[in-house]
Amino acid sequence: MEGYIRVSAATPKIQVADVEYNKGEILRLMQEAHKDGTELLVFPELCLTGYTCEDLFLQTALLEEARKALLFLAEQTRGLGMLVLVGLPFEWEGALYNVAGVLYEGKVLGLVPKMHIPNYSEFYEGRHFTRGFDKAVRVELGGEKVWFGGKILFRCNGIPDFTLGVEICEDLWVVCPPSTFHALAGATVIANLSASDETTGKDTYRSSLVSGQSARLLCAYVYADAGEGESSTDLVFSAHNMIAENGTMLAQSERFQNQAVTADVDLERLRSERRRISTFVPEGRENYESVSFDMPPKQKGLLKRYIDPAPFVPNNKEDRDKRCEEILSIQSMGLKKRLAHTNCKYAVVGISGGLDSTLALLVTVRTFDMLGLDRKQIQAVTMPCFGTTDRTYQNALLLAKKLGTELLEIPIQKAVLRHFEDIGQSPELHDVTYENGQARERTQVLMDVANRRNGMVIGTGDMSELALGWATYNGDHMSMYGVNASVPKTLVRHLVKYYADTCSDKELSSVLLDVLDTPVSPELLPPKEGEISQKTEDIVGPYELHDFFLYYILRFGYRPMKIYGLARQAFVGIYEKEEILKWLKCFYKRFFSQQFKRSCLPDGPKVGSVAVSPRGDLRMPSDACAGLWLQELL
Repeated sequence: MEGYIRVSAATPKIQVADVEYNKGEILRLMQEAHKDGTELLVFPELCLTGYTCEDLFLQTALLEEARKALLFLAEQTRGLGMLVLVGLPFEWEGALYNVAGVLYEGKVLGLVPKMHIPNYSEFYEGRHFTRGFDKAVRVELGGEKVWFGGKILFRCNGIPDFTLGVEICEDLWVVCPPSTFHALAGATVIANLSASDETTGKDTYRSSLVSGQSARLLCAYVYADAGEGESSTDLVFSAHNMIAENGTMLAQSERFQNQAVTADVDLERLRSERRRISTFVPEGRENYESVSFDMPPKQKGLLKRYIDPAPFVPNNKEDRDKRCEEILSIQSMGLKKRLAHTNCKYAVVGISGGLDSTLALLVTVRTFDMLGLDRKQIQAVTMPCFGTTDRTYQNALLLAKKLGTELLEIPIQKAVLRHFEDIGQSPELHDVTYENGQARERTQVLMDVANRRNGMVIGTGDMSELALGWATYNGDHMSMYGVNASVPKTLVRHLVKYYADTCSDKELSSVLLDVLDTPVSPELLPPKEGEISQKTEDIVGPYELHDFFLYYILRFGYRPMKIYGLARQAFVGIYEKEEILKWLKCFYKRFFSQQFKRSCLPDGPKVGSVAVSPRGDLRMPSDACAGLWLQELL
């Protein structure tokens, strides 16, 4: 799949000061990584000699052997198509430096020195090593001139979004890490060769540093840590290897196992984030030496990363419950402010016995409780018509009763039939006019009921429906405040389920669970044998697919074929590739053609990273063409 590179962090089991043994272990891990399709392999700090050599670093024999081993390993990269980083001590002009050697296709592309030399607590590096310098110079190594310095970027010609910056261990822990400047100058991937000893609780802080730096820099961060084999005279090293991408930990080793970790980094996602976030301002590129290398992208089957089929929904129950509580609070606080600002004491919610109206009513009840208002001042209005089934009707009644709201039942069949008569619409013709006439009548009723009490109509439509345009313009599309406007359908289900699981009223919980079990439907067509005949997902497609498409289209701006590929991996064994392609085309067609409905949305609170409000997240022309996107899917 395009846009990804496979990166690995590996810890060889070394022997202190035994360079011959160490290079053999490194070579073995290089060969294993190559078989796995790795394109960037990072080893720990000073791994050729061992980090814990102490005054042996001052021995000429050790330094010369390390230099020979570096050249040997460089030669072994020939034909691997893999960038390899190893750590070693390197002597230059009378000073000793702790460096990372960057190897590719038989050559040493560059040497990057450690910029910050710790000399506190258990660290005593200042006794042996000199602080690195920024401006790169050319040094002789194995008969070749090689760039050596802190400000070097390694740019891949075959994978344009792959630019590597390097820092070493302590560099990450300082106030302003070198990786900050690397990223601003264009690095999308940061490699850290580390030898971080293990003390109680340090792993948590180390993980937060790595994930946090990847988030701040909008980059991938590959962290390789020293492990078993280092001297245990005073310290123990745990081989805590990590790969993070924009704040997300993609892979993390089990400590004390010398375990390699591998993940596929999404370079296109990083580029998209930098493009989107206007406060990421590139600078300082002119201060760097740029070393180019030719690496064609490797073909990948299934990605070595989890593709979540429900990107809006945390897959861990504890995190999911926390997210649900947070979203309900955001929705309620948004509505609370609007009611307080307008001095409104009444709310009107149209309830159908379906998911969206149920969530809107739950949010409204929660808001009234926060304001100290009587729930009887919430008017839950059920408006049975041609498509209403007894199941949804009874659930609507029970829901209003159990929540303690005022229930208004206003049948609209007669009004709709009279309207059909006025406009010459046959009730036997079940076309779009037949359906939308009911939706607009319901909205008219809600608006007028609200006017009678100086109240506010609370919108029920969710973000997935708005993305697909599955709403009647100036019907259920309209309200005075839309509490669900940025909640996708897959998350609506979990919000209602969370409420059902946490409420103390067993009867209310039972009603909510039955609502969850009811097929999603606008109920605008007559039932068949008392059952819902019009199932939304049969018409526009599965919401779990559409929410997946929506996330990657709006959050990252991915190309259609990449989204298709991701969906195939995320939904393997659930949907066939032909079905995924069919509904992806459907999404693009509806998303573009229905923008006019989103251009005039009522106010409503943003709850997540994706929203379709025309005042914030999605400023899109209503007459844009979908041809470019659909053409790619042919």
